Amino acid sequence: MKITKDTAVTLRYRLTEASSGQLLEDGSEPSAYLHGGYGNIFPKVEAALEGQEKGFQLKITLPVEDAFGERDESLVRVIPKTEFPPGVKVGGHLEGRSDDGQSVHFRVVKIKGPEVHLDANHLLAGMALKLECTVLDVRAATAEEIAHGHVHGAHGHQH
Repeated sequence: MKITKDTAVTLRYRLTEASSGQLLEDGSEPSAYLHGGYGNIFPKVEAALEGQEKGFQLKITLPVEDAFGERDESLVRVIPKTEFPPGVKVGGHLEGRSDDGQSVHFRVVKIKGPEVHLDANHLLAGMALKLECTVLDVRAATAEEIAHGHVHGAHGHQH
């Protein structure tokens, strides 16, 4: 079966930082996504996989703008530690609001004295990436997967 709109695609992938080759994700566990513009995979990768079949191998470099984008310093906040419950730790996650009032998930990146430093940028924002993947399986997506916009079951989303 060829990869086309509304197919469930299972991949094994390896993700590295493009210039240094630093391993970011080893892809030891397969991952599945719903193909066809559902926003479950980088658009350039989805375009490169269109029409391919099980066994296809892809190596692609994604510049920053085609990966997680540039870092946005407006998504960095420094908040008084007194505004947080006891026990806040580096690496923890908090929900807050962006400048335009949208819900945003912040990561605690540093606690320095009376300040907590938060960042809502994706961990890989600002990085060019190299993706190597192998298509392990392609199947028709179920009506429920199409309605939900993602793959269910093994290697996909669990409800």
